[in-house]
Amino acid sequence: MAVLLPLASWRDLSAIAACVLALCILAYRAWARDRLVREGAGTPPKELPEKTRSAKLNEKDRTPGEWIPTAFDYPRFEPCTEDFSNVKPLPYRPFKWGDYHVTMGIRNMAWDEWIELDREFPKVHKVCDYRIRTRGDRLVSVHPAQPGIVESGHAAAEELMYELAEYLSRRHPDVYRVTRRAVSGNLEENGWYGEGKIKEITITPFDETYDLEKEEPLKVARMLIQEDFTIMLEGTDGRYYLQAGAVVIAGSWRLEDKMGMPLEEIHISGSVPQYQSKLQMSMERYFRRLPLDKPVVRNNYAVQLVQEPEMRTPAPVPGSLLDVDPDELAWGATMNGSEDTNDFERAKHINDRCDAANSAGTDELKASRYPESRTTTPATPRTVRLRTERQTLRRLPRTGAIVFTIRVYQTPVEELLREPGVPGRMASAIRSWPEDVARYKARDAYEGILPLLDQCHAEQVKQGLVSEEDKKTTFPF
Repeated sequence: MAVLLPLASWRDLSAIAACVLALCILAYRAWARDRLVREGAGTPPKELPEKTRSAKLNEKDRTPGEWIPTAFDYPRFEPCTEDFSNVKPLPYRPFKWGDYHVTMGIRNMAWDEWIELDREFPKVHKVCDYRIRTRGDRLVSVHPAQPGIVESGHAAAEELMYELAEYLSRRHPDVYRVTRRAVSGNLEENGWYGEGKIKEITITPFDETYDLEKEEPLKVARMLIQEDFTIMLEGTDGRYYLQAGAVVIAGSWRLEDKMGMPLEEIHISGSVPQYQSKLQMSMERYFRRLPLDKPVVRNNYAVQLVQEPEMRTPAPVPGSLLDVDPDELAWGATMNGSEDTNDFERAKHINDRCDAANSAGTDELKASRYPESRTTTPATPRTVRLRTERQTLRRLPRTGAIVFTIRVYQTPVEELLREPGVPGRMASAIRSWPEDVARYKARDAYEGILPLLDQCHAEQVKQGLVSEEDKKTTFPF
């Protein structure tokens, strides 16, 4: 026994030493992680362990409507050095030859491509400023909490404002200048890479400064960029609700009609073709699983008829929307009439026309089931515009909200006629729409332009600019 007792004591001491060593290692790792955050030490590993990715990024196992604020190190990107006034809008032509298919059409998005800035910025900024001043909360709004279902969108709106200020000041430092508060000991109160929280941001070419601590977050966020956006929050029922947004240049739908709606109701109330049969399940599943580190982008398109300014009678009143925005970027008055029509009038018009045609037995009525145009403006190369949207989806780390940005581009057909391969591809795409899509896109208003597109395509083939057999495209361009 005299020998066994010292051995036991040594074993106890060894166990204690091992515990102390383990605690030291853990303390060092915690200190190192804190230092990396404070010094802004780069990007998290590109390939995280699957267990970590699922737990920290996808949050698949969380309770619907609940979100734990997550620390997220944004990948660093190079600043853009080109003057935005020299940057042409990207020529998105997101249509294809052949049959039409309804899909989500999402693609991975690089972080430095979240917000696009080009020479159209001053024009869009002017229109948005006018719109917000004249229509205010009808275009930019936070929906209150829906008790027991979903929270207010205010916290997410504030988070988005700071996210945009961080991104823009780093991606376009010659355009956006910021002032910051001192670094806080509370990491959650700091900005990206452990730097002090942004207090003010200035758009230097416009000499406009916004105080992020005093001004309305949604209005600041909208004036900083060319994109509209909506903010979707997950409810306790697992559905995503539109709880905040700045929709200023939508063209044919109004934020005030959609606020507070869940994702499926937004689309169904707008009579989006084949949404329930082709898109609803996949979209709901995707929203639920969208991780922090996987932003995505998609493109879509419509065709818009815009009356030539000199043909408007009476002429627009000076200072009116059509005077400020003759291209109808903000609201498609030529095709949709007044912006102040009753809720969902356009959708009702489409459905009523469709129901009447379906109940009719004559071949003549069945052949024209999409609605007749509400405009007498002729379809010409100057009045017909391709209207495309570049849409991005990403999740915010602190609130878990999903931000949906919408950048609108308009291109007159007279410009498209000069682009090799585009006229024929556009004509093929318009003709490929099934009946419900043709109704939704009001094809009858501008289908008179199709023979001209065909003619231009034939001339391009004859000149050897394109081949009749070559149907390949570099989507979405």
